Amino acid sequence: MLSTRRSVPASLAIVSFLLAACSTAPVQQPKPPATTPPPVTMPPPVGPIAVPAPPVAPPPPPAPLMTPTSFGALPGWEQDDLRQAWPAFAASCRALTTKDDWKAACAAARLVDVRDGNAIRQYFESWFVPNLIRAEDGSEQGLITGYYEPMLYGSRKRGGAYQTPLYKVPDDLLTIDLASVYPNLKGMRLRGRLVGKSVVPYSTRAEIERANLPGKELLWVNDPVEAFFLEVQGSGRVRLDDSGETVRIAYADQNGHPYKAIGRWLVEQGELTVEQATAQGIKAWIAAHPERRQELFNVNPSYIFFREERLPDPGVGPKGALGVPLTPARSVAIDPKYLPLGAPLFLATTEAGSEVPMRRLVMAQDTGGAIRGAVRADFFFGFGGSAPDNAGRMKQQGTIWVLMPNPTAAQAAR
Repeated sequence: MLSTRRSVPASLAIVSFLLAACSTAPVQQPKPPATTPPPVTMPPPVGPIAVPAPPVAPPPPPAPLMTPTSFGALPGWEQDDLRQAWPAFAASCRALTTKDDWKAACAAARLVDVRDGNAIRQYFESWFVPNLIRAEDGSEQGLITGYYEPMLYGSRKRGGAYQTPLYKVPDDLLTIDLASVYPNLKGMRLRGRLVGKSVVPYSTRAEIERANLPGKELLWVNDPVEAFFLEVQGSGRVRLDDSGETVRIAYADQNGHPYKAIGRWLVEQGELTVEQATAQGIKAWIAAHPERRQELFNVNPSYIFFREERLPDPGVGPKGALGVPLTPARSVAIDPKYLPLGAPLFLATTEAGSEVPMRRLVMAQDTGGAIRGAVRADFFFGFGGSAPDNAGRMKQQGTIWVLMPNPTAAQAAR
């Protein structure tokens, strides 16, 4: 090694030099021992330098469904004649009085002078807290539609003009309450029929129309279009030709298929504009295209089955999902997934087909297959008169507040 050679004494080097000078033959110097060069390490290939991605910001928290506010924030609260809403509220209390959150408020309601609008207003302001409702995307505006109780003409027997059946609940329709197995699916029911040992989906509208349901005809009516819209409304009245009696036809069950709006389908097909897709516009389209009527109806696979009820008082509305009679202009249908059935709501919207404000206290007393979402309500217009026309044109934007019992007032009462 080179380091060893450098350690030889200096005198030895001088002698070697002199001997080399006197010699006739050249003295070959010893070669240094071979050394192995260190391996050459190639630098890694230069490529694009990876730049770390910026951290992803977490998504914003969802907007709260209910935000407590004050009665002063409700537009038109002071102007609403709450005496007109009181009968509907009293009906809700009859259904809610056994619920712990509602007991105290409903008990206090029995002491209110129902003839005094100011006393009613003071009662609500003392016993309830208004909560602004927002959709899942944070929007405070939603769709407000309308429905009514239609009148049809029919017979208990098929014949003449009465060729369209209204069906009772079929014997083979199974209804399975999923909450009994999955508590988080409260209110969800599975409908179907048994084939062998398997439960399969029940027949669609198109399948029912093709096969019919022999022996399950409740009544026969004279207008297939009005029969279809009876399903959309959920209940109605039928004046019987053979007896002159008027009976109420109420919702009994459904085939389990989701509701699909035929008006929306007509818009998607380019047959109607959004503005034309009202009940009146749809009926006009059917009248102009009678050969496509069943094609249009089959777009909606949902099918409603009915039951007959007596009509002792024509002035009393049909029962809604809460189990109490609906009050015209003061009852609405809601989505119970988001809003409590039976609760008072304050609704700020506009009159059917106009920009005239409509702001009033209403009661969440019904549900419907087409009513989905938090800021969504179906306004009940009642029976007869302008109810069908108003319900058909009602497609307005609106804001909803739900009035929830004030726990502080309940505690003070206890």
